[in-house]
Amino acid sequence: MNRRNFIERLSVGGGVALAAPLPTFAATAQPLAGPTFFQSGQAERKADLVIAGGGLGGCAAALAALRNNLTVILTEETDWIGGQLTQQGVPPDEHPWIETHGATRLYRDFRTAVRSYYRQHYPLTEAAKNQPYLNPGDGTVSKLCHEPRVALAVLEQLLAPYRSSGRLTVLLDHKIAGADVRGDTVRALKAVSQRSGNEIILSAPYFVDATELGDLLPMTGTEFVTGAESRLETRELHAPEKADPDNCQAFTMCFAMDYVPGANHVIDKPKEYDFWRSYSPKVTPAWSGKLLDLAYSNPKTLEPKALGFHPEGISMGDKLNLWNYRRIISKANFKPGTYAGDITNVNWPQNDYSLGNLIGASDKDFKKHVERAKQLSLSLLYWLQTEAPRPDGGQGWAGLRLRGDLMGTEDGLAKYPYIRESRRIKAVFTVLEEHVGAENRALVTGKQSGNTAADFHDSVGVGYYHIDLHPSTGGNNYIDFGSLPFQIPLGALLPKRMNNLLPANKNIGTTHITNGCYRLHPVEWSIGEAVGSLVAYSLDKKVMPRAVREKETLLSGFQQLIRSQGIETHWPKP
Repeated sequence: MNRRNFIERLSVGGGVALAAPLPTFAATAQPLAGPTFFQSGQAERKADLVIAGGGLGGCAAALAALRNNLTVILTEETDWIGGQLTQQGVPPDEHPWIETHGATRLYRDFRTAVRSYYRQHYPLTEAAKNQPYLNPGDGTVSKLCHEPRVALAVLEQLLAPYRSSGRLTVLLDHKIAGADVRGDTVRALKAVSQRSGNEIILSAPYFVDATELGDLLPMTGTEFVTGAESRLETRELHAPEKADPDNCQAFTMCFAMDYVPGANHVIDKPKEYDFWRSYSPKVTPAWSGKLLDLAYSNPKTLEPKALGFHPEGISMGDKLNLWNYRRIISKANFKPGTYAGDITNVNWPQNDYSLGNLIGASDKDFKKHVERAKQLSLSLLYWLQTEAPRPDGGQGWAGLRLRGDLMGTEDGLAKYPYIRESRRIKAVFTVLEEHVGAENRALVTGKQSGNTAADFHDSVGVGYYHIDLHPSTGGNNYIDFGSLPFQIPLGALLPKRMNNLLPANKNIGTTHITNGCYRLHPVEWSIGEAVGSLVAYSLDKKVMPRAVREKETLLSGFQQLIRSQGIETHWPKP
C-alpha cells in the first residue's frame, strides 16, 4: 500500500488523517494535545491493522484480518505467541460441546491441527493414534490437554504463509511503550524491542489491544474500568455492595513437572518457603486452612474440600487427583519407553497469587509480585517433593521434576503470569450477570427452568463457561456459579468513544462478574476473530466499526460475512 492510500484509509469515517512526518509520542493516559515530531530516521512500519499482544485473541484477530486480505503487524512482549495456551502454560478450559459447536471453525481447525501434530511427530500407540478425539494428556480439565510448545508450533504453522508473503509482520519481544492520539483516533504506537531497546513506530488505520492487561487503554486515553463494580451500578446478584477498582482475581505462575520414580530431583529450598508454608489466604468466607495443603475451599460451596495427589495418576477414590487435572502428557498414549512418567501442568488453587495486583502496577511492583508468585509456585513444588502426605503414610515425592524445557524458561516456570482479569473498556454495551448468569437470568425473566442467555441482536460469536472467579486481591474467596451458553455482542467490543481501537482479550465490555465466563481460551479466540473480521469489513465498507452496529443493513451484512467464514453467532436451538 502506498502512503497516499494509507492516509486515505486512516481518515475513513471521519477519523483524523495521519500527518507527515509522524509525531513523537509518550506513554500517556490522555490524548496528546498537539503535534510534535519523531526524531529523524526513526524506524516506521505501516499496515492495515496493528495488533498489540500475541495471545489467542491477538492471533485470531490477525488470522481473520489476513484471510480478508489485510496487512497486519502483530507485536508480542515475550518470545512466544499464544498467550494463556503457550507462554502462560495453561491447557485449554473449554465447554463440553467444543468438538462439534460453540466455537469458531478456525478454533476447531486449530484443535484438529494440534491432534494431527501429535499423530505426525510423536510415537503414539496405535490405540491413541486412532482415537478421533485424541487427548495427549488425558487431563480431566479438557478434551484436549497438550504441551505449550505444540500449541506454539501449530499457531506458527497457521501464520507462516502470511509471514512468508510479507502480509504479516510479527515482532516478538516487543512491548508497546506509547501511543499518539488525536481526539478519538489513535494514529500510531511506539514499540520497543526488549532485546535491543530499539524503537519502532507502528501506524495503521486500526489498532487492536490484545494485551493481557489492556495496556493500550490508559496509553490511548480510552475509558476503562478495573476491579469490581458495585451492585448499585450493575444490579448484578453477585456483585458487592461497594465497588472496589483494585479488587481483581489472583494470577498464577504455572509450571510443568513430571515424575521419575526412585530419582531425587528436589530443588533448593525456595527463599520464601517458610512464609508460604505457613500462609493462609485472608479471604471471606474463610479459606479451608493453609494454602500449601491437599485441601481447598470448594468453589461452589466454599466448604473445605479434600484433594488427592499421586504422580502416577492412580485413582484417589472420591478425591480429585490433582496430578490428572491438567495433565498434558499421559505416557499410556505413547509407545513404551517414550516417557519416564506423565507430565502435568500446575495451575492449582495452591499457587494462585493474590497479594498484589498487576493492573496498573509500576514496573518495580510488577516485577516484585511476579517474583513472589514464582516463589509461591516453587514453594508448592518443594512442598510436594518433601512434605506432601503420601497414601503409604510417607511424605513427599522426591522424583517430581521441574520441566522448564517444556515452558521454554531457565527458571522452570511459565514465561508470563496467567492473567485472569484485565482493564475493561467502557463499552457501547456491557454484558451483565442478568444476561448470562443462570440464577440472575431467571430472576429477570421469571423463568425458573429451561432458561437461555440473553439473545443479542448484534451477536458476533458464542461461548460458554461457568462464571468462575478465583480468590481476589480484595479478599474474596471463590465466586463460582452457573451460567448459560451465551453470545458475544458486538456492542461489548466497541469503546464508547474511540473510533479505531478495539479490544481482543479480557478487556471487552464485561463486568468483574461476567468476565468470569468470557475469559477462557475459545471465547478469547472468538472475540479476536470477530474483531479482526470487523476491521476488514469496516475498511471495505468505508465506515467506522460503531456504524456497523448502528445500521441494520451493515450489521446484517457483517453477520452474514462472519457466518460464511465459520463464526457461529447463535447456539443451536434445544
